[in-house]
Amino acid sequence: MYKFLLVLGFIILSLPVIADNYNVYRNGSTPYIRENERVLFILDFSNSMSEYLDGKRKVDLMIDTMRNLLPKLNPNISVGLRVYGHRMGFTPYEACRASSLISPIELNNGIGISEALQSVKPRGMTPITYSLKQAIKNDFLGYMGKKHIILLTDGGENCDESPCKYVMELIKIRKDVMIDVIAFNVDDEDDLSQLECTSMVTSGKFYNAQTAAELAKSLNNSVSGMKEVEAKIIGN
Repeated sequence: MYKFLLVLGFIILSLPVIADNYNVYRNGSTPYIRENERVLFILDFSNSMSEYLDGKRKVDLMIDTMRNLLPKLNPNISVGLRVYGHRMGFTPYEACRASSLISPIELNNGIGISEALQSVKPRGMTPITYSLKQAIKNDFLGYMGKKHIILLTDGGENCDESPCKYVMELIKIRKDVMIDVIAFNVDDEDDLSQLECTSMVTSGKFYNAQTAAELAKSLNNSVSGMKEVEAKIIGN
């Protein structure tokens, strides 16, 4: 954990931050989503999303929130949906490749995404890094503009990869990808640090949503791009 924070601190120093001992803060405004951007939701359908929160399954809270949000999207924005954890697989390797683009990135695609969500069930692992790799390699193929990923997860990577390490390497060669991360009902400090790193390194936003109301607010803020960014890392 300590080594991880040292590496992350080195990257953060290259960003506009205010550092105080082991506490690092970053504040700044983000632009509205522009109509020439492509937006991709990457949603968690791992087995843990079947757990209950305030009397309702987390997956149902997520789907209800998405269905409320989608009709409000700017029809001139191209948007798509990738999901992960929706298949078990016969081996851990197969389970860690359970990531699918179920609604390609298209203009005015809210209805398409809402319909695609009807057939997905939470079942398996949490291949976050693999999903990010597939999204960047395939889902935005042929598009040269800004790429905005909104990743929602209720836990950290559990497929022997690190999304933080992956994006650290990615930004060395790619400057066109921004990843917002919404940690939904996540308590593990190591998981939160990895997820926060994934967003901060790509100049994205990080949200720690513990309730359904906070989830809705986080998704709305991520889509609108209107809210101020505040990221915080606490050292040991």
